Amino acid sequence: MVPDSVPCPTCQSPSRRKISAPRLSIAGSAGFKLIDSTKRSAYEPQVVSSPPATGRRKVQTYTDNPLHKKLPRP
Repeated sequence: MVPDSVPCPTCQSPSRRKISAPRLSIAGSAGFKLIDSTKRSAYEPQVVSSPPATGRRKVQTYTDNPLHKKLPRP
């Protein structure tokens, strides 16, 4: 059984125990999965057999408009 009061660590006077609500997270199951995968990737990295498919590369069309030469290039 737990005592009703314990000595204060700084002043040694008796102090009552405080019971508070448990610390619950507001993150949902998706948040927990993300946290778990982030922690797990630190010591269990995924094995990749090939680079990810990015699709076709978009070809930029050339324009001969002189006003377009002043625009920044991507």
